[in-house]
Amino acid sequence: MTHFARRLTRDVSCVTLSCNAFRCSTCNALLRAILTAVKRCWAGDDDPLMLAYHDREWGVPLHGDRELFAKLVLDGFQAGLSWAVILHKRARFLEAFDGFDPERMARYQAPKLAQLLRDPGIVRNRQKVRAAVSNARAFLEFREREGSFDAFLWGFVGHAPKQYRRRSLRDLPARSRESDRMSAALTQRGFRFVGPTICYAFMQAVGMVNDHLVTCFRHAEVRRLAAHG
Repeated sequence: MTHFARRLTRDVSCVTLSCNAFRCSTCNALLRAILTAVKRCWAGDDDPLMLAYHDREWGVPLHGDRELFAKLVLDGFQAGLSWAVILHKRARFLEAFDGFDPERMARYQAPKLAQLLRDPGIVRNRQKVRAAVSNARAFLEFREREGSFDAFLWGFVGHAPKQYRRRSLRDLPARSRESDRMSAALTQRGFRFVGPTICYAFMQAVGMVNDHLVTCFRHAEVRRLAAHG
């Protein structure tokens, strides 16, 4: 596994005990007790992996061309599915897609695509797999012609996280003016599976917007991270 892939999966190991907490019922119960002891954006989720993702990744400002490309690809695979499905398959996605290395992905040909579509560890949707490869090519073309993918994407929020004070999950929008513009701009540049709803989920995840509820313990923490970013 590449250094980049290890970096993206480090948050899984941080809550994995020596006996493999996600498979050990005793440790799983302990993790649930620890992780559910504070107020979060949603209640009743006893999935340790999802809770750890919420507590350590979701809404934290993310930068770097490669890092943002990888997240955009994963969010494309989420279309029509829950994020939990993708999160539980993320480690295998990273292995199957060569750590989301766009240079390597752009060279995928029919045999590699067939291999991916036989892999039960990922989402085996032909359109999404093909879109991931075409998005790698679009990403490389973008960087050659326009430069920083990071600066381009963060430009839709003025290069600083937008801070909101949502009080209920009902207050969370499915899209925004910024995600509409991002979607249109990406589509114009050849990207696929980048509709406004996908783009807004991406913006939430990478910290372009702070959509943690004000009652969630992470709202203030993410706000501080953005202020010191």
